Amino acid sequence: MMIYLYAFFDRRTDLYGGAAVDGSDQADTCADLVLFVCLGVVLGGLGWYPKLVELAGAGATVPLTGFGNALAQGVKEAVQKDGLLGVFTGGFTACAGGVTVAVLSALVVAWVARPKDK
Repeated sequence: MMIYLYAFFDRRTDLYGGAAVDGSDQADTCADLVLFVCLGVVLGGLGWYPKLVELAGAGATVPLTGFGNALAQGVKEAVQKDGLLGVFTGGFTACAGGVTVAVLSALVVAWVARPKDK
């Protein structure tokens, strides 16, 4: 039961912590999205993100901070393998599948949905 509570409160802390940082009353501004991806990169780069995942479980692996962590881990692995070139290619190779699914999903929705005049 505690793992569910950790996961729930981890996500709430992310959302409302971002709103508190930029002083808005909305939890979904663009600055918050960028903040959480960058936070995931920093935590992943420092090696702290896996500890957060152990504590919060699935709550810590969701899109924003999880995407940032995936970028950081991809860059780490590519730098070890390819050297300096890995800084530029690691993030792309680590997240290529997720980005491809997101782009193709958006394309399908754009084909299916018809915009309406307001």
